[in-house]
Amino acid sequence: MKKLLLFAATVALAACGKEQSIPDGSQFGAHPNLPNPVMNLIPDVHIPTVVGWKPGELPTVPAGFTIAPVASDLANPRRILPLPNGDILVVDTNKIAPEPVARPKDVIMGFLFSQAHGSGGPERESNQIILLRDTNGDGKADSEKVLIDKLNAPFGIGYSNGQLYIAETDALLAYPFTPGQTAIAGPPRKIVDLPAGPINHHWTKDLAISPDGSKI
Repeated sequence: MKKLLLFAATVALAACGKEQSIPDGSQFGAHPNLPNPVMNLIPDVHIPTVVGWKPGELPTVPAGFTIAPVASDLANPRRILPLPNGDILVVDTNKIAPEPVARPKDVIMGFLFSQAHGSGGPERESNQIILLRDTNGDGKADSEKVLIDKLNAPFGIGYSNGQLYIAETDALLAYPFTPGQTAIAGPPRKIVDLPAGPINHHWTKDLAISPDGSKI
């Protein structure tokens, strides 16, 4: 209740700000007419409504192409990695630890963040690497296994020379792996710690691997 009252009061205060009028087309070119920076209590953002796909509804594709869902029961899929043998690895991830509330706008940021992420998918575990396999060649995954579990908000993923690299929010890990495996035995090798901490606004860490695997 206190958070709701704080949010309502902040909205009222933010409504008192003045909008800057910038002529159309003046923000392009060598000398763009840019608005002055403004510190608002509520960020000036527009969040789209998350509606999801209806049963049987599919995106429209160009003529000559077809589209079909590979898997539809994941919680928070963020990245995919196709493997040479046809398997697909899905990074199913979610931010774990909430950030401390030190300012009124922290409450507002948390509210906007929750709206942008929608409902969060079905009630199932997240922060996993999920292996999808199409065993009969119909374009749909009929085999689904959790390859790696209990990760710390993973995002980046890559494979090279027998190593599966996972970028968690606070570390870069390497697992011995060969395409075709459905399980990984043993703990990972930590390559390096990554910056995180209590305040971790950009919690997704990506990675890139050189073609020969010599650099990450």
